[in-house]
Amino acid sequence: MPPLLRDRSSKLPSVVLVLAAGTFLMGTTEFVIAGLLPEIGDDLGVSVSHAGLLITAFAAGMIVGAPVMAIATLRLPRRSTLILALVVFALGHVVAALSSSFTVVLAARVVTALATGAFWCVGAVVATTAAGPAATSRALGLLLGGMNLANVAGVPLGSWLGQVSDWRGPFWVLAALSAGAAVVIGRFIPDEERCERRSVRAELTVLRQGRVWLVLSATALLLGGVLATYTYISPLLTERAGIPAWAVPLVLTGYGLGALLGTTVGGRLGDRRPLATLITAAAASTVVLFLLVFLSTSPVATVVLVTVMGVTGFAAAPVLGALIMRFAGSAPTLASALGSSASNVGIAIGSAVAGIALASSLRQAGPPLVGAVAAALTLVPLTALGLMRATCSGVPLPGPGSPADQSVEAGHQDSV
Repeated sequence: MPPLLRDRSSKLPSVVLVLAAGTFLMGTTEFVIAGLLPEIGDDLGVSVSHAGLLITAFAAGMIVGAPVMAIATLRLPRRSTLILALVVFALGHVVAALSSSFTVVLAARVVTALATGAFWCVGAVVATTAAGPAATSRALGLLLGGMNLANVAGVPLGSWLGQVSDWRGPFWVLAALSAGAAVVIGRFIPDEERCERRSVRAELTVLRQGRVWLVLSATALLLGGVLATYTYISPLLTERAGIPAWAVPLVLTGYGLGALLGTTVGGRLGDRRPLATLITAAAASTVVLFLLVFLSTSPVATVVLVTVMGVTGFAAAPVLGALIMRFAGSAPTLASALGSSASNVGIAIGSAVAGIALASSLRQAGPPLVGAVAAALTLVPLTALGLMRATCSGVPLPGPGSPADQSVEAGHQDSV
């Protein structure tokens, strides 16, 4: 291939970067609450545990809202849907910042979760369409990179702002930034040249695709296992590894950087060898989490393993998203939404089981053990996918559109 063509093909369209900025805002608002629960509880007159419902409500809104909003906005132009999602996202933060009622703030969190679900499922389709079938995993990796960058930069900055001003400060900033992002997206996201006739019935056909359900299962198991461990990482660091409390944010920053690296590497490898990348990531995550069970009494080993956990766990995320959309064929919007819901279901169930393990005789070693078992179970649906590929080796992967796209993706499958 001539150098000029190689350079062009290796560069993602600028629209993907614009959408990644949107996912940065979405990721920040989802996780910044965790650092502001005491301030919110004091101001709104509820306990910290009660204020924690703001996190639960957002997750529930994402689980239910992503597929619901994918169907509800199906007939709208995708650019309009993205702009509307950001406007609703901004208004939800304004309402929360102005309210003194916990119930109103809770409702605003659900609304922002619905907007986040709509933005993600449509943004993923727009980004992968712009990038082309040969760079699907890379495009999704960049979108997820925006989410992970939120953990590295957005959440710490938001928590700091909420402590030096009050908890409403980050809400006002997020509202302003999302309103600005709506303007930018309105300018950079192109109009659809022709209005596709997207039907609900066509989107629902994805529910009959067995391979989609296998990838959704792998998504719930692997991301649920890693993030269930992450949910209870603080007591493991301080009480088991003996790391001082002031150093915990530094360790979490290392995890965030590892996750950012993982989505980048996984996105690049996943376009060439998707199934091999997934199996390697799942196996590596299983080993890392099992090692964390036994070596977490050592501060140095714990810091290294937590960072590597971010790399191995999130290396799979863009590849899983890309496979869901490929297997969905002509129904990528609902498939993308279901992928988001699957990861949140895995996190919710995994965190609940990890909490039970933490309260058992396993104590701080319980959550990483739960995570290791979940990561190991991920190999079951991935093996089933490999067997299906082996028995249907002559059948190309369904692509997002044209026959040419399908032939490219078939080449990807053959290289697994």
